[in-house]
Amino acid sequence: MFAIIDIETTGHSYKYGKITEIALYQHNGQEVTNSFSTLINPEMDIPYFITELTGIDNEMVKNAPKFYEVAKTIVELTQGRTFVAHNASFDYKFIKEEFNKLGYNYHRKTMCTVKLSRKLLPGHRSYSLGKLCSDLEIEINGRHRAEGDALATVKLFEILLKKNELIGDPKAADNFKLF
Repeated sequence: MFAIIDIETTGHSYKYGKITEIALYQHNGQEVTNSFSTLINPEMDIPYFITELTGIDNEMVKNAPKFYEVAKTIVELTQGRTFVAHNASFDYKFIKEEFNKLGYNYHRKTMCTVKLSRKLLPGHRSYSLGKLCSDLEIEINGRHRAEGDALATVKLFEILLKKNELIGDPKAADNFKLF
């Protein structure tokens, strides 16, 4: 069981930045079984360069829920699931830090589709989500928006699942979960 996640943030530093958008797709190893997506009021100004990249501005998030208002939903949707993301450490650190600020110790096993792609799909010049999806002909509707990037990561994840099965390892599913 997997939770495939993408977030948008106010910047690069999880210690000083905040989440502005989250999308999460529950996946059972064969298909998406549930999804959740929302803008999040970061309770701070969104820098201009982030608005230019994502299209998310202060006006869009002013009436959005704050992180603590969606925290329970995130816990429930990721409970017992592996946290999957493209460059998982980035997304996971931001989410973990948001929970730390609420006094909650959020912990999930993680799986990074960048690392898996390098292992299972060698030979690409770049493993950024945009370039890898372009190479694999995965359409991204809404690049640098949580829902669009998360759905593209779902499609990439499914390719990686199939590729892992084709390697012929009888314990492929178990090994896949270790990354």
